Amino acid sequence: MNIDQQQKVLVADDDAINREVLGELLKPDYTVVLARNGAQTLERAGRHLPDLILLDVMMPDMDGYEVLRRLRGDPQTAHIAIIFISGLDRPEDEANGLKMGASDYIVKPFNQTVVMARVALHLQVVRQRRMLERLANIDGLTELANRRRFDEVYEQEWQRACQSGRPLSLALLDIDAFKQFNDRYGHPAGDRALRSVARTTGAAMHRPGDLAARYGGEELLLLMPETDAQSAHAIAEALRAAIAGLAIPHEASSVAPVLTVSIGGATFDPAGNEQPFELFEAADAQLYRAKQAGRDQVWWRALALVAASA
Repeated sequence: MNIDQQQKVLVADDDAINREVLGELLKPDYTVVLARNGAQTLERAGRHLPDLILLDVMMPDMDGYEVLRRLRGDPQTAHIAIIFISGLDRPEDEANGLKMGASDYIVKPFNQTVVMARVALHLQVVRQRRMLERLANIDGLTELANRRRFDEVYEQEWQRACQSGRPLSLALLDIDAFKQFNDRYGHPAGDRALRSVARTTGAAMHRPGDLAARYGGEELLLLMPETDAQSAHAIAEALRAAIAGLAIPHEASSVAPVLTVSIGGATFDPAGNEQPFELFEAADAQLYRAKQAGRDQVWWRALALVAASA
């Protein structure tokens, strides 16, 4: 979830009045989803993935404790913060809820000011956690995904491609004569140029599943799930042209008077017996060929097919 999106709260209570009161209380500040019983809570939690659940303990078909147990047992919902709202006001009831993994416990009849304060507090914690997770996955200079994040997504997409039979395309991008650029214009200018290339690369990854990442130095990675070789090659070629079109002066380059890139890519055929490292090695080999052929080119491999464009 984008940390700038409005946060989502699921209110689960079998009492219609309580649901209405809590829903109206929270709607001005949050996206609110309502559930009237345990089964509906589980279904809507899995479908909407709220940031926080206000969960009634005493519900007829499935009590809040059982709902919490099932939510924590599902990897998709295990991380969701939960505040119990209950008419059980003994200290041991509250302690039991907290031991089971609830984030907080509010006793009925609830005070609306207290509910809003507790909700705001726990959602702030959720925002901070997501911000830290995002920072841990972002390269500080380019603001693209870092190598750690790429490795995680690559493994997931590889498994998905093997299961679905859909193609998976990967490309490596290298800025041509970047050492000479730094030597001529200085490292601050090199950083600015790298950020410009990174922004253009990120913008070329149009679909939610696509990923642009920094591999290291002046090399970037492009991961394109469910993209065949012809389409991926076209995207890479358009990106190569767009980066040249930035017209960043590079008088020290033997390739062109402006900054250019070389791109090598490969498309995995799920019907084959390839391993994850083989797709990476195939893309790297195509990048080497693009450089050897004169740079400012895209080379692509799909099975036995090798395509090149200047």
